[in-house]
Amino acid sequence: MTLYVQKFGGTSVGTPERIENVADIVKATREKGIDVVVVVSAMSGETNRLIDLAGQIQARPNKRELDVLLSTGEQVTIALLAMALEKRGCPARSYTGWQVPMRTDSAFGKARIEDIDDTRMRADLRAGRVVVVAGFQGVDENGNITTLGRGGSDTSAVALGAALKVDECQIYTDVDGVYTTDPRVVPRARRLERITFEEMLEMASLGSKILQIRAVEFAGKYNVPLRVKSTFDVDNPGTLISYEEQEMEHALISGIAFNRDEAQLTVAGVPDQPGIAYRILGAVADANIEVDMIVQNVAVESGKADFTFTVHRNDYESTLELVRKVGEELGARSVEGNDRIVKLSLVGVGMRSHAGIASRMFEALSGEGINILMISTSEIKISVVIEEKYLELGVRALHTEFGLDAPDESAAAMAESSAD
Repeated sequence: MTLYVQKFGGTSVGTPERIENVADIVKATREKGIDVVVVVSAMSGETNRLIDLAGQIQARPNKRELDVLLSTGEQVTIALLAMALEKRGCPARSYTGWQVPMRTDSAFGKARIEDIDDTRMRADLRAGRVVVVAGFQGVDENGNITTLGRGGSDTSAVALGAALKVDECQIYTDVDGVYTTDPRVVPRARRLERITFEEMLEMASLGSKILQIRAVEFAGKYNVPLRVKSTFDVDNPGTLISYEEQEMEHALISGIAFNRDEAQLTVAGVPDQPGIAYRILGAVADANIEVDMIVQNVAVESGKADFTFTVHRNDYESTLELVRKVGEELGARSVEGNDRIVKLSLVGVGMRSHAGIASRMFEALSGEGINILMISTSEIKISVVIEEKYLELGVRALHTEFGLDAPDESAAAMAESSAD
């Protein structure tokens, strides 16, 4: 029998009325002859409320006890949804993460899933029940409740999909799929019918908030087909995320991602000799600051190098202070920073079989008078750093250049939907 995992986020279960709507969706799926395991998040805003409560008691809450507290949010949702299904004549049984059990390591607040026992779930499915599981949580080998971190319900859903070998894992949210770029920036952005795991992983890592990165990694590793759908437009097929079919001619570029949370630092005029990169980045790493893009330029005649890299904007001030000290030790000519930059990226597996993508990207940006500050490439991605003020102009130019604009008749409808 066909088996789906259906995951509903906090917005989808934010009120009793919305939980009733979710029950209708699940029942409709069952009536098609499909078995269903449902994974739910806490009701919208509940996790933040619980964190605030903990902060009123303890400035730095004990991590174990905080996980015990936060796990209660999903427990409320699974019980209410099971009740709503029972009311509709649809037998259901709810489980917390530790009841499944979903076993994790002991990293409270950011636990990783190690194993899932599917015995109880399979027994319920055979008995004709819908299984409703609390996302975001599990249990370690000592019986301690753990949580998976923000967005962990997506990971819970994909992990259950892998354990149960489901036909599809459907992620229901408040958007109707994955778009070529953010429709709020480009009203003519198109919803993609399908995208590969690789492309979705790049999009997620570059700032797309639709899916949690760990969930996409998990899905790719265990080949769990993912479909992003809207809770509020169930007839829309959404976007399927899976491995690319070899016989399918894939689009050249699938999407344009961007990240506003970037800052750039340059250490100029340092000696061009072994160990300099380590001296700079080692100090940054020791401060637990993550580095993204890196470029080194060498002036052969002077034996000096300029070293440029990017970090998250939240880390800008502390990184600048740290790098200035390192620059003094190295005798750098200057240390400069810029926290008004963005990263703009083209993503697409079609790059593997097509040449000249980078030159088209650079030409399109140049045509709009946009200067490129840094460049980084991988097999299916080209990223550039540009000034923040040019972000929307750059996204629109590239969206048009690579043929991603929706037809005129659908553009207005999508713009109106985005505004809603």
